[in-house]
Amino acid sequence: MDEIIKIDHLTKDYGEGRGIFDFNFSIKKGEIYGLVGTNGSGKTTTMRLLCGFLSPDSGYAKINGLNCRRNSDKIMKVTGYVPGEIDFPDVGSGTSFLKLQAQYLGVKDMTYTEELIDRFKIDTSAPLKRMSKGMKQKMALVAAFMAKPDILLLDEPSTGLDPVMRDALIELILEQKDRGATVFMSSHIFKELEDTCDKVTFIHNGKMIDTISREMHTDDLPKLYRIGFAREDEYKAFKEHTSLAVQGANDKYKHLTVTVPANEMNELVQRLSGYEMRYVRYVPYSLEMYYKIVIEQGGIA
Repeated sequence: MDEIIKIDHLTKDYGEGRGIFDFNFSIKKGEIYGLVGTNGSGKTTTMRLLCGFLSPDSGYAKINGLNCRRNSDKIMKVTGYVPGEIDFPDVGSGTSFLKLQAQYLGVKDMTYTEELIDRFKIDTSAPLKRMSKGMKQKMALVAAFMAKPDILLLDEPSTGLDPVMRDALIELILEQKDRGATVFMSSHIFKELEDTCDKVTFIHNGKMIDTISREMHTDDLPKLYRIGFAREDEYKAFKEHTSLAVQGANDKYKHLTVTVPANEMNELVQRLSGYEMRYVRYVPYSLEMYYKIVIEQGGIA
């Protein structure tokens, strides 16, 4: 089956505008798909609906053709899941917990598990309940990845990790893609999504705003330029009278960041010809920049 995860008109309404509303997307086998949004935008609710922990008010979520709510036990048996809030059972040490997890998942060879433990530098002999937040997060990652599942649901998987361990996680996620696994992850770290995802959906206040892919850098997209002015009066004049969308302004250093439609670059050069410039620099698009323009500033004009 090419379509591993399918979400169709999925809605979970908690009232007072909270929840998720009319989500629609699908994830193909071998894709890494990301979800990004502010706290409370619906990332964890979406994950819990996919795990079958919640009942939708309308629409449905399916994994491998199975309804997530009705077949949660079958789905979670073959899915690696990192929850947004880690809460381990009181089973003593990390070693004890991983042994129980291995029994549940049918993992008999612990070689890969030991490799993950070494990669994330975990002392599994320590009591679970006394582990730091970062160490608990690493334990949750080992538990999710140890059976090499074909599907991974990762809710803010790098929470509590330092930059070195975050890089180790990114490498691990990309390895899953190489072996053909399908990964759905949420994150508030744009670089994490940028380094891993084939597609990213932006959500805001429980609604899907936009979905972009690695092909977002097309010739048709508006371009961002940072323009530095030599004179303050010219900086203020251009800022006040330009018809371009200003995405950022720094009065101290007299520079603007503007959106330039793809077919208006020549016009920009002509407009600037009468000004004394310090520089004009192209600003490559990033997920964070795109997010700020589309969500925080209401979209690209």
